[in-house]
Amino acid sequence: MSVEHLYRKKLTLISGTAHRALAEDISKHLSLELSETMVARFSDGEVRVKIDESIRGHDVFVIQPTCHPVNENLVELLVIIDAVRRASAHRIVAVIPYYGYARQDKKDQPREPISARLVANLIETAGADRVISMDLHSGAAQGFFNIPVDHLSALKILCHAIQSHGFSTEDSVIVSPDVGGVARASEVAERLGFPLAIIAKRRPRPNQAEIIEAIGDIDGRNCILYDDMVDTAGSVTAGAGILLERGAKSISVYATHGVLSGEAIKRISESPIERVVITDTIPLEESHRHKKIEVVTAAPTFADAIGRCFTDESISSLFK
Repeated sequence: MSVEHLYRKKLTLISGTAHRALAEDISKHLSLELSETMVARFSDGEVRVKIDESIRGHDVFVIQPTCHPVNENLVELLVIIDAVRRASAHRIVAVIPYYGYARQDKKDQPREPISARLVANLIETAGADRVISMDLHSGAAQGFFNIPVDHLSALKILCHAIQSHGFSTEDSVIVSPDVGGVARASEVAERLGFPLAIIAKRRPRPNQAEIIEAIGDIDGRNCILYDDMVDTAGSVTAGAGILLERGAKSISVYATHGVLSGEAIKRISESPIERVVITDTIPLEESHRHKKIEVVTAAPTFADAIGRCFTDESISSLFK
């Protein structure tokens, strides 16, 4: 056996059950087959995993967003990582397109947990050597890990979608749905050459938002609300209402993660929003399919990031 063969790296992709379709798309872009892995449940609901091929010495990328049902998918991710570690993989990379619990990244009230940090600890303890994720709710969450985190952005994907829908600098404006998202929306506005507006709001309770004011030139413009996620759609539909009052010509929403929980679809359906464009970091359930909702794929971005991580190339250059 040659020395070259002994030290040749091998790449293996493993998919959990949270979003098999995205994992398959990523594997196609990499011209690889997904690993033969059995992920099932025991009769009492416990996660059962068995990897049906040797992965000794491989770089293994485990693809699993921790979306609804969040706790089920999180535990499944942890069990798969543990199985891979015990199968003597060389390096384990958790590819988490949507990182659940990311919004619980600080203590807003006394006696509250910082769940985003707890989840990071669990992933590390399970045996992950690296994490790849996209548009964390707060970039500071990268600091909760003691292992490297490759924080991908859907900015190029969504900017391309905005351009494909024919918006122009003369009659359009990028709108941040809250003060916390100004940096994100500002980057999009700068890349496209669009002006920027901001909606100021406060949250009296989780998943509830009260609009205070809209700041910027909105009258007669196509307003493009840009955010990291659409969850209950309370913020974007309330924001759409105030933008319409300020004379908006049309309202569209572009966001990375389509969580779409609770009455999100009902709110979007009844709102003046013309379209909601999301990526496929979270699978779109059949019950959530609606004529206003469009999905663009993030699979090529994840495939490029996985390929560059495997070959130890720069990932940041993907977003220049």
